[in-house]
Amino acid sequence: MEESGDIDRSNSDWIRLNVRASEAFTPAAPIDAKELFAGRTEQLDTLIDAICQRGQHAIIYGERGVGKTSLATIQAQFLEDIGKRVVAPRINCDSSDNFSTLWKKVFAEVQVSKRIKKIGYQAAEEVEVEVSDISETLQEVISPNDVRVRLTELCQGAILVVILDEFDRIEDERVKVQFSDTIKALSDYSVPATIVLVGVADSVTDLIAHHESIERSLVQIPLPRMKPAEMEQILSKAMEKLAMQMELNASLRIAGIARGLPHYVHLVGLNATREAIAARRLNVTAEDVEKGIEKSIANAQQSIRQMYYDATISRKKGSIYSRLLLACALAKADEFGYFTAADIREPMSLIMKKNYTIPYYAKQLHELCKKSRGAVLQKPEDKARPRFRFRNPLLQPHVIMQGFKDGMRPLPLAG
Repeated sequence: MEESGDIDRSNSDWIRLNVRASEAFTPAAPIDAKELFAGRTEQLDTLIDAICQRGQHAIIYGERGVGKTSLATIQAQFLEDIGKRVVAPRINCDSSDNFSTLWKKVFAEVQVSKRIKKIGYQAAEEVEVEVSDISETLQEVISPNDVRVRLTELCQGAILVVILDEFDRIEDERVKVQFSDTIKALSDYSVPATIVLVGVADSVTDLIAHHESIERSLVQIPLPRMKPAEMEQILSKAMEKLAMQMELNASLRIAGIARGLPHYVHLVGLNATREAIAARRLNVTAEDVEKGIEKSIANAQQSIRQMYYDATISRKKGSIYSRLLLACALAKADEFGYFTAADIREPMSLIMKKNYTIPYYAKQLHELCKKSRGAVLQKPEDKARPRFRFRNPLLQPHVIMQGFKDGMRPLPLAG
């Protein structure tokens, strides 16, 4: 690492670099710049294929915090790079929405223009006049056929992609059925518009009512947690944007903490990078990561901190809840984040520094699923062999960072 660049920089240069770090790392918002979008190549290709094929629509599903919104929105920039004109309104669904209110939100986001003839000597010349809010022209109750007709009008001359984020928040099953009918109508009439549904779910049936006739036109895109290489790519792209470097041990440590969740790659990466900048260095070290962890804990969402407190608080001396929760966070899990009681045995033994078998922690493990412990873990009710996972995935990396701060080891490395 060259040190001359560090010496020659003025104080204002370091201030500007500190500000630019907020642009390279975005823990609080989806990625909106393709040069910072990392990994997810297969899923992005699948989504773009669905958008470019008339009659195809897509549904993106997975755990909270895995980057579903970033994937859904970034496709427009990749399509624009190959000369396509893309209109991609994105709206957030909520539990109070019905079919009509959702589509009024969508149409309120779309700007349309029409061509009119100019008055005067050059009457044949036309100009474009923009009409910004077409939702006011809609009737009170909107049907799937109304949507089909309006989308047919809007997608002339452009690729139209309608992104419905947080679709899992819709509670009314009738609304889900109406969306199934809408997708079927758009496919049957070969309307060149694509609906992209995004939501927290383990499967498509958790998000949308069963409708056999739309299976051939609905491309299913499960989004698992990121692989270590994908998380390291986030860090390398950020370093490239900042003209900085990060030591391998530092990037591996961040990826190990994040447990496949890009939010924490950005969060810890940002705080570690700022530690290096504060020290007037252009290289981020493992020591910077350790300091970044402490800042990440201090700035964690109050809801996450409360979850950890509810799960681990105990008046009994020698309580194992904090260490058991850490073992759960470090346990090997499947693609949906589920682990078994047996998966906890190895990390629990390492943390406790002695052999721990299931009977030593089975009762406390099930307690973590109860309201008295904040119900921080969940388990399917219909499984003969109990499996567990974090109810809120964002709690898992927080538990690992808290364990590190409290001196509980090992701190994981991605591998």
